[in-house]
Amino acid sequence: MSLPQVDITPEIVAEHGLTSDEYKTVLDILGRAPNITELGIFSVMWSEHCSYKSSRVWLKTLPTEGPQVIQGPGENAGVVDIGDGDAAVFKIESHNHPSFIEPYQGAATGVGGIMRDVFTMGARPIANLNALRFGEPAHAKTRHLVSGVVAGIGGYGNCMGIPTVGGEVNFDKAYNGNILVNAMTVGLARTDKIFYSKASGIGNPVVYVGSKTGRDGIHGATMASAEFSEDSEEKRPTVQVGDPFTEKLLLEACLELMATDAIVSIQDMGAAGLTSSSVEMADKGGVGIELELDKVPMREEGMTPYELMLSESQERMLMVLKPGREAEAKAIFDKWELDFAVVGTVTDTGNLTLKWYGETAGEIPVAPLVDASPMYERPWEPTPSSPVVKSEDVASSLSAGAALKKLMASPDLCSRRWIWEQYDHLIGGETVQTPGAADSAIVRLPGKSKALAVTVDCTPRYCLADPITGGAQAVAEAWRNITATGAKPLAITNNMNFGNPERPRIMGQFVGAVKGMSAAAKTLDFPVVSGNVSLYNETNGEAILPTPVIGGVGLIEDAANSVGLGLTETGLILILIGETQGHLGRSIYLRDVVGKDEGAPPPVDLTIERRNGDFVRDLISQKLIAACHDLSDGGLAVAVAEMVLAGGIGATLDAAPPGMGITAWLYGEDQARYLVAVKDEKAVLSAAKAAGVPAHRVGISMGRSLTLPGGDTISLEQLAKTHEAPLPSYMAGETWN
Repeated sequence: MSLPQVDITPEIVAEHGLTSDEYKTVLDILGRAPNITELGIFSVMWSEHCSYKSSRVWLKTLPTEGPQVIQGPGENAGVVDIGDGDAAVFKIESHNHPSFIEPYQGAATGVGGIMRDVFTMGARPIANLNALRFGEPAHAKTRHLVSGVVAGIGGYGNCMGIPTVGGEVNFDKAYNGNILVNAMTVGLARTDKIFYSKASGIGNPVVYVGSKTGRDGIHGATMASAEFSEDSEEKRPTVQVGDPFTEKLLLEACLELMATDAIVSIQDMGAAGLTSSSVEMADKGGVGIELELDKVPMREEGMTPYELMLSESQERMLMVLKPGREAEAKAIFDKWELDFAVVGTVTDTGNLTLKWYGETAGEIPVAPLVDASPMYERPWEPTPSSPVVKSEDVASSLSAGAALKKLMASPDLCSRRWIWEQYDHLIGGETVQTPGAADSAIVRLPGKSKALAVTVDCTPRYCLADPITGGAQAVAEAWRNITATGAKPLAITNNMNFGNPERPRIMGQFVGAVKGMSAAAKTLDFPVVSGNVSLYNETNGEAILPTPVIGGVGLIEDAANSVGLGLTETGLILILIGETQGHLGRSIYLRDVVGKDEGAPPPVDLTIERRNGDFVRDLISQKLIAACHDLSDGGLAVAVAEMVLAGGIGATLDAAPPGMGITAWLYGEDQARYLVAVKDEKAVLSAAKAAGVPAHRVGISMGRSLTLPGGDTISLEQLAKTHEAPLPSYMAGETWN
């Protein structure tokens, strides 16, 4: 079959997303003009999605090391040591653009892709999480997108038999034209059985396994590296199509082969498919790879080398095997009814060589392809500071109780039960703290008492006002959520969702967020071990809110000692840990009750975060705390409302401290705070005084209602109805009140 001949014109180069300077570098590397297949390879490898050309210079400043870190950024997923020869393997990744175009398949293949990143490392996935951002409920597409994305996440994860145990959902008009779907997977491996992607062994066979290759997903990486416009629907063919049942077979087949010593290296075919997997494996090993593309299993007729190299068909892996182990490996994949083909060889040429029925379809030196990948220090502008909002200037006609009911029914704070009940969060039988029961999900290691605490967090409205503070707060809140269960925070993965980095204002948001994240990760000993960058999240020039999502993982030695947030008995004393100044700038109260979105976000003092969190974790280890909840959106009032709903026991809050207004006291969003429920008030307050940690009683658990300072009382039944009804009603077609 002859190779297609295509003249490489400036228009074709531009269609592939390469600038004139980038194309000149291609000519310099090759010493000639590329053919269409080679141009496609440079295009995807140098896309923003694959090369991180706008972000690499800043990502290098993040702390990535620690005694617990086995593998930091640079592999398919990060790996941390959790003792006893066990390792936690985890990563978060975006599928934003595909999910906006085709919500079910976009979200489903996002889940499938991140699970492959984890089991490629030799880890069996034990938990999925997600962070979702949608447009305002009144927008014409929002209900459709929510429905499709949730169904896609549940459909893929449930079929794989992996519990979806946690997540977060926000609604904001900034996401009307560009939703965010960030998927995280956590897996378990043995520290002596971690698999990497570095190819080695001249003459070793290169093997393709999994599903056949089709035309779905071609230019997916390029599409994810550009802004949206009104023609986004025309990009539907660039969205991959997933099959979770095939991925389940692929998971089991890979783990079975990994139990042998046949694998030299392995790489998921994710963004840019066969191109990225082969190039990354060759580059890391300092070797060449020759691929016989006509041997690649294909599900469509007439496919070309260009299509085969750029297809992003799902459920595929590329492996380098030890010589002579092909038959053994093939037998395993035959048993699992998956395609298996020897498609190439490791060479000493240093080149990616592509053959098509004996004819050379491409020849690219790997090292220059990777090393000359563009890296830009784009101009950036710092975000102007906002004035601090004075609490005395915040006024509302609503009473404290009416304001609480409004917040508990709001899009950002109402119950997500409609969502998480579509996910199987109990499959596997190891989920100890389920959605809504604790600040982090707790998933026990099979056959052991120890467990992992996992969470995802970000507050985009803080990041918009002050990216440095917002970036630090996202890390700190993930750290608090893990701490509030009694677990020790170990490490984070991040998903950096931003607009067009070619705009200095947007690039400044990215830079600020990285600076804040870096400071927090260092102070909290919470290193970054993996991550993803998703830029160009804007439509017709309108950018999303800066959204640096943090996925956190922690360890608790005995899952039975983890703490939830529910008040499950009467007579518990509620103690507020941390100092309250009543900060209302950028608060959800100010936005949703007063109707203003302004001011500086609450300051983040990382030293105080560390001190207060370490203190709370120590109290939990001493079994002095019956329930714990960190204070975030909505402050004290929302925290206690969530605690009474989670446990089914009411509470009465004491009067606000002298000199502080009730609104600032109840709804201020000061950081580094926890609300704990204890039996021994004296012991906890004495310990806090000795540790220099602010702590004082704020109420007691009792009855079947929530009573606020000033006397406003809401029955638990009324509060539950207010909290639970909005999302199901909205999804049934009603407008959001």
